[in-house]
Amino acid sequence: MTETTKSFKYWQWRTIIVTMVGYALFYFVRKNFSIAMPGLTAEFGISKVSLGLFLTLHGIIYGLSRFVNGIISDRNSARIVVSIGLMLCALANFLFGFSDTIAGWIVALANNAGTEIAFSSVLLYFMGIVWVINGYLQGMGVPPITKTITQWVHPKELATKLSIWNMSHSIGAGLVFGLCGWYIMPHLGVDMTANAEAVANIASNLGLEITDLKVLSFAAHYYAWRWCFIIPAVFAAMGAIGLFTLLKDSPSDVGLPEVVGKKKAIVRTPEESAEYKAFVRRKVFGNRLIWTLALTNFFVYVVRFAALDWGPTLLIESKGLTLAVATTLCIVFEFIGGNIGMVVAGWATDHIFKNKAHHTCVFCMIGASLSIAAFWLIPTGSPWWVMIVPFTFIGFFIYGPQALLGVAAANQATNRAAATANGILGIFGYASTLISGVGFGFVAQHYGWNGAYITILVMAILGIVSLLTMWSAKADGYEEQK
Repeated sequence: MTETTKSFKYWQWRTIIVTMVGYALFYFVRKNFSIAMPGLTAEFGISKVSLGLFLTLHGIIYGLSRFVNGIISDRNSARIVVSIGLMLCALANFLFGFSDTIAGWIVALANNAGTEIAFSSVLLYFMGIVWVINGYLQGMGVPPITKTITQWVHPKELATKLSIWNMSHSIGAGLVFGLCGWYIMPHLGVDMTANAEAVANIASNLGLEITDLKVLSFAAHYYAWRWCFIIPAVFAAMGAIGLFTLLKDSPSDVGLPEVVGKKKAIVRTPEESAEYKAFVRRKVFGNRLIWTLALTNFFVYVVRFAALDWGPTLLIESKGLTLAVATTLCIVFEFIGGNIGMVVAGWATDHIFKNKAHHTCVFCMIGASLSIAAFWLIPTGSPWWVMIVPFTFIGFFIYGPQALLGVAAANQATNRAAATANGILGIFGYASTLISGVGFGFVAQHYGWNGAYITILVMAILGIVSLLTMWSAKADGYEEQK
């Protein structure tokens, strides 16, 4: 092995590891909301529909942001975009953690000026605005990292290595679930189940009926929702500094040869600009395969977010689990199901399906559909160890497509337009929150969780149908790159 090869391997794996840690920290300041949701309901009486609306608006803005930042990232330094994005996400989470205090200040100022405004309304608007802003800032994560990874990894091994990188999603979600659900909530909150009289008083103040006390019991440590935003924000701020310091955009930045073709990331002259725009129109916006992958991403993300965003609430209310056990199942879903599923799917794509990621995704979605049906049929109140197997398999199968659809899009668009293509997938993926966010909240609140399970299953089946329409597509578009 030559010195150049050794140096390239070092920088390649350094890039993968640094971006894995960095993107996991984006999840620290995004999926912390899932654990905080019961606390927000308990303290302020925020309904499922309102919480679902938060998730929907956050998701839609995030999807649009991924598209916008995909274009920005393809033309600018990925290192700068991703590090600034993570730092600003940390700031947004600090603000959210103090949102009730800030809302109180706003109400006091308004009252002093002679204007009567309700604290609950100010709080909801402030939380919503901050969380939507966080949604946009979150979109500064995936596109620049996708661009960076495709600069360092050859298309023939991209599925395997990008699947390894995609473990950052489940690592980040699993760690923040554990941090908030196992540590912050039990140790920094107030145990609302310890004093029945206190629980009854809080219920009365919130205007809740006695039948709603289940909401309070599983939100047991409701004061801690604030720390679920503040503490992860500290980790994210430190991670942003690390990304800016350690990340390199491409091999040429450290004196190494490019992996595929010449570097065209930053457009400078009018001629280069015109050629690049024509290339993107052909390989991305005019490419039927990119739009098919994007539509499939919509269905995949509905299934994924049903477990990720609503996981603790769904498991507690539909299966009768405690907060601690529900947190455990969500962590296993991410760490074991998600991580193993991504790696297996990536390996299978490169070694069994001849780099055709869309073929792997078909089989993954079939497995996900069967696992969803099996989990749904488990009776409420069954032992947790009965539920954990099918729930983990949902993660195993759904995280394969979650990782591989981006790989397929990057290969079809080539590394010159990978971030833009993945930006389109992001729009469709996070438009799914129209269903998995406020849609699920509405269905669960008015029709029960059985309706939500039916919706999840239908989305998984539609994902299979969408993928089958591109079964005969080639593995990548590099033959037509010129």
